[in-house]
Amino acid sequence: MKIKSTCLLACVLMLLLCTMANAQTPIPADMTIHKNLTDDQLLDLVQKQTFRYFWDLAHPASGMARERSTTNPNFSDNVVTTGGTGFGIMATVVAANRKFVSRKEAAQQILKIVDFLAKANRFHGAYPHWLNGQTGKVIPFSKKDNGADIVETSYLFQGLLVAQQYFDAGNLTEKELRTKIKLLWDGVEWNWFTQGKNVLYWHWSPDYNWDMNMPIHGWNECLITYVMAASSPTHSISKSVYTEGWPDSKTFINGKTYYSKYALPLGPDYGGPLFWTQYSFMALNPHGLKDQFADYWQQVVNHTLIDRAYCIENPFKYKGYGANCWGLTASDSWHGYSGHSPTNDLGVITPTAALSALPYAPEYSMRAMRHFYEDLSDKIWGEYGFVDAFSEQHDWYAKSYLAIDQGPIIVMIENYRSRLIWKLFMSNPDVKRGLNKLGFSTPK
Repeated sequence: MKIKSTCLLACVLMLLLCTMANAQTPIPADMTIHKNLTDDQLLDLVQKQTFRYFWDLAHPASGMARERSTTNPNFSDNVVTTGGTGFGIMATVVAANRKFVSRKEAAQQILKIVDFLAKANRFHGAYPHWLNGQTGKVIPFSKKDNGADIVETSYLFQGLLVAQQYFDAGNLTEKELRTKIKLLWDGVEWNWFTQGKNVLYWHWSPDYNWDMNMPIHGWNECLITYVMAASSPTHSISKSVYTEGWPDSKTFINGKTYYSKYALPLGPDYGGPLFWTQYSFMALNPHGLKDQFADYWQQVVNHTLIDRAYCIENPFKYKGYGANCWGLTASDSWHGYSGHSPTNDLGVITPTAALSALPYAPEYSMRAMRHFYEDLSDKIWGEYGFVDAFSEQHDWYAKSYLAIDQGPIIVMIENYRSRLIWKLFMSNPDVKRGLNKLGFSTPK
């Protein structure tokens, strides 16, 4: 009996050690407000604390990013987001490179996600907006949006291709990761989503077919979708799908100058919400990026500066707005989710808007970051970084964090600091061919 008990105890200890070995190391939250941080120290802190959203809050079964930190009353805590996971994968690469987590743990976590994606619902190779993180089954975003979403899919693969470039070692985990990413990438039937026409369509449903009827016209957050579709080595679109479909919109060309100095090539008045300057350009480097339609560096920089100038002008005299407190983009608000912009201004500042603009307006973004951290931290700094949004006018401060808002903060700060994500994505041979195919000149 003593021998059996000893063996049983040894087995339990071995199992415990194995479990501990396979568990990812949590990142403790830093809730102390540190005074007199250097810029680099503040950037480190914001990146690391924000990354906890994708690391400590990751869905335990799938590793995918949760849609938001708050529980969905209809689907409990199993709602994971495809595009937000792509952002989280890029954030994980940043975290590994900054040594917030080990390279081995980062690779294992992304491999866990990839293995889940291989078994999850796909439609002609494309993923839905939401998945059940436990089962891999589609969770409808709306009644007819219960199938493929190629915009969310493009955000996901933006991250996966970055990971494929970064994890280039010869060990078994990284080799397996690269192989499995390629299988998923090769399986997306981008050209099928044209319906044989010269435009991409956003959605397809196994129950409602093309009923949503949403051709992807610009200018908005979807440039990366055309780039990914052109870059596919197996199901690429033709150049005409881009040159005829993407610009087919009354608000595509702008050409106006705002505040007497900011010329805006594309988009609606004042540019729209700032996430249009960020989602497509988390991996796609806008430095020197040009085509027949625009100089994209001019586009993203001037859109950012227009947004800030509007907040300084503050035509509605909202409390808190100013040179160091700016940034209008889609986020939660005091009366629900909204696409905030100068033409839809509800008095809500969204930290990701200014912080993710760091590569475009570094001086102004750093001022905003310091203001958010040093002056407003008691209201907006939390366990996953800055909360989603706030309104001093309405004395409202979000309790929520969203994957699609936290991810750009980490990634775009890193692109300012080292251009890491831009370098990785732009070095991908498929991406190079896709950009060349569409007629882009690219950064040197």
